[in-house]
Amino acid sequence: MTTRDETVDIVVDDERIEGTVIAPNTVIPGVLFVHGWGGSQQQYLARARDIAALGCVCLAFDLRGHGDTEGQQETITREDSLRDVLAAYDALAAQPGVDTDGMLVIGSSYGGYLATILSSLRPVRWLALRVPALYKDEDWSLPKVELKKYGLAAYRRGSVKPEDNRALKACAAFEGDVLIVESEHDDIVPHPVIANYMAAFGKAHSLTYRVIEGADHGLSKPLWQQAYTTLLVNWATEMVLGAREGTVPLAARAPMAAASR
Repeated sequence: MTTRDETVDIVVDDERIEGTVIAPNTVIPGVLFVHGWGGSQQQYLARARDIAALGCVCLAFDLRGHGDTEGQQETITREDSLRDVLAAYDALAAQPGVDTDGMLVIGSSYGGYLATILSSLRPVRWLALRVPALYKDEDWSLPKVELKKYGLAAYRRGSVKPEDNRALKACAAFEGDVLIVESEHDDIVPHPVIANYMAAFGKAHSLTYRVIEGADHGLSKPLWQQAYTTLLVNWATEMVLGAREGTVPLAARAPMAAASR
């Protein structure tokens, strides 16, 4: 299936952030890519093209403080970033033919954290989270760059309950399908964070868990990047094509948990 790229401007708080829509020639589910802190939409365009070829409209975009607005990075708060994600979601949902009941949100690290909160504010059917980060609720109004000064590393090594964290609370309410991908040697998002997320998804229709062997947080080697791309595209193919074929209704499919190293 052929795809087309279209540059879009997303308006948020009287400012504009840039994104790229990758769309097939038919109408289908929408897929939103949310990059991590310090990343950009460029990291996800190739993966977006792979998934768009399944018959999805994909949107990758730059959070404020990244891309052309990198100069704002020192002042950006999580509230700013959440507004960006909501604006991007709404821009994707407004694309011709996008089914808002079939939205897939893919987030990495900071983007994974934001993606879970988005699921409590907009319809999301599928969530794919790579090394999702975790932050204290009480520091919400602080600039993102300052959060590590306030015991963040210790917080990420402890047990956190859904009722005590906005992102985990959103996970606890989520009833769709979830993919969680962990890096084996992650010194930024350690395993206790992943364990907290997995424990929170108690109502998820299915939970698929994968570990990229030997990988660091940022997937600094091409081999690790390719491993993640393969995991993501295979899972998205199963979810999207399975739902489209309708051979087994979504509500009737058995929950699935899987792990590999």
